[in-house]
Amino acid sequence: MLGAGTAALAVTAPPAAAATTPHRVLFDNSKAETAGNADWIIGTSQPDPLGQKANPTAEKDWTGALSAWGVALQKTGDYSLKTLPSGNTITYGTSSALDLQNFDTFVLPEPNVLLSASEKTAVMKFVQNGGGLFMISDHTDADRNNDGADAVEVLNDLMTNNSVDSTDPFGFSIDSLNIGTDNPRAVSSTTDPVLNGSFGKVTGSIIRNGTTATLKPADNPAVKGLVYRTGSSGNTGAFFATSTFGSGRVAFWGDSSPIDDGTGQSGNTLYDGWNDPAGTDAALALNGTEWLAGAAGSGSGGNGGTCTAAQLLAAPGFESGTSAWSGTSGVITNDSGEAARTGTYKAWLNGYGSARTDTLSQSVTIPAGCTSAKLSFYLHVDTAETTTTTAYDTLKAQVVNGSGTVLSTLATYSNLNAASGYTQRTFDLGAYAGQTVTVKFTGTEGSQLQTSFVIDDTALDVS
Repeated sequence: MLGAGTAALAVTAPPAAAATTPHRVLFDNSKAETAGNADWIIGTSQPDPLGQKANPTAEKDWTGALSAWGVALQKTGDYSLKTLPSGNTITYGTSSALDLQNFDTFVLPEPNVLLSASEKTAVMKFVQNGGGLFMISDHTDADRNNDGADAVEVLNDLMTNNSVDSTDPFGFSIDSLNIGTDNPRAVSSTTDPVLNGSFGKVTGSIIRNGTTATLKPADNPAVKGLVYRTGSSGNTGAFFATSTFGSGRVAFWGDSSPIDDGTGQSGNTLYDGWNDPAGTDAALALNGTEWLAGAAGSGSGGNGGTCTAAQLLAAPGFESGTSAWSGTSGVITNDSGEAARTGTYKAWLNGYGSARTDTLSQSVTIPAGCTSAKLSFYLHVDTAETTTTTAYDTLKAQVVNGSGTVLSTLATYSNLNAASGYTQRTFDLGAYAGQTVTVKFTGTEGSQLQTSFVIDDTALDVS
């Protein structure tokens, strides 16, 4: 960097106390979820299922094929449940009480109507900004309302035809299949929070006319299959899969039969997959909701762990040495060419006016019980570039795993972000609770005209 004199860088819910802030879950009923024999609602009292019975103890206390799911969550005292009734629109960022910004998790249980352009934007923004999305499909050609779209098409359209990110954002696509009967098994894991959540151990599920997904980890390395069709593994035949997008989480299930509790509104032909002994479907649905809501370990203190409010990054202001950080020699410096925000040391990436890549990173473990994890840092960008349209020099803020695989690119800054002083940047890392990840900054400079990316006063606050 210019003028640098640098220092070297070296199915039953367990008893639980009610959470202070319940985890908020919205079940969709705006996309023909009760068409034909389907009855994918937690209760007929909508939007608030408590209107039917305020203290349910059994699935029939609420009326709907998903009532067992809803009642099990309600009984923990840790969840606040609502339904988006038929005739409503999915929104994000409005004043509506049923707007997605008021919820932690959104459940789409076999939607049979294509989402509008604005609804797809709402869902994708919700996930990108930290929400949990539970997508439940059914087999191809299960068009229950005969409008030309089945759940496979609706969900694939959401992922491939939206204004936020249509480049395979979740890392999987849903297969156009109708698998008659199978009993898929879970992968072997003692640590995955969905397979080992506080609602029980997941060993497998059931397919009674359903489909699977094809995983594409090259597009999103966070995607992983948890339950596979018999004879399948790896990137094909995933019956239950999870992923992340932005700061949020995503779960996919390939059939609605496992969530059907066999009871519902009169006139519907239903099947009790919730209690089918061939699978552990109740645990899978409930643990999946727990993980999506960032609720692992809340209340019951189960396998999800606990959380003590803390700031996790070592040497967050760079004043106490360089041993906590890894990266390019000389990045952590007290050189007077760029001022620190506080103290005398900061991280100064690039600024040489020649082709160069600088990195700065720190590994950190986010406790599984933490429902909030906020990464913040102050950034100053100084440049000699004169363009107002071309990003010649860039800084990427990313989350990577232990192998260096990028889990999420939080933001990309460039010479176009140059300004006087420091600006605080904040990102939600709640999706990585229970994981050890690396916060990484990568600065890349072109061959002419310097751009300096100066970072100070970092933090990763959890609670």
